[in-house]
Amino acid sequence: MFEYSIYMGIIILKSISFTYMKGVGFMNMNYVGKNMEVTDALREVTEKKLGRLDKYFQKDIEGNVTFSTQKNRKIIEVTINLPGTIIRAEESSDDMYASIDRAVDILERQIRKYKTKLQKRYQNGETIRFENVMPLPVERDEDRPKLVKRKKFGLKPMSYEEAILQMELLRHNFFVFMDADTEDVSVVYKRKDGDYGLIEPYI
Repeated sequence: MFEYSIYMGIIILKSISFTYMKGVGFMNMNYVGKNMEVTDALREVTEKKLGRLDKYFQKDIEGNVTFSTQKNRKIIEVTINLPGTIIRAEESSDDMYASIDRAVDILERQIRKYKTKLQKRYQNGETIRFENVMPLPVERDEDRPKLVKRKKFGLKPMSYEEAILQMELLRHNFFVFMDADTEDVSVVYKRKDGDYGLIEPYI
């Protein structure tokens, strides 16, 4: 069964998603397949590889793993939900197992790279086992990314279709706008696979 929408003459199909919930050590992961089924073998391999991260977390950490296909690309998106913080990695290749390896590597690197900042947020150690996190070599101040520009602009009410058009005309990867129907601030962005995403913040 499919649902579809049409934008700028392009038909976008969405197929049924398959969802599984399974625990990985201290992490309870929700597995979802888009345009594909999550087989037992795929889920078991992913659980084993994510097990590398188990040593970094205390109990009751939840997350999501989404598998999808776009033409010949095999995509995995992993999101780990910490209180007040989200750690995320998305990787794609022509082989799903290679994508899984890359995503786990990125997640581990993020934890190691931002150990000091995470320690300031989670000082009680009830969420992350910092004693198991080996930090990466310290970057020199001149090598660290800096905030170099601030910009203010008025928000114009518009639909997400208009926001996408404006983003494309500006040749940007994202665009902030006010949703004409809800009067909420939203963000459209261009995904790695060439499609678009919509972020609808809430408090």
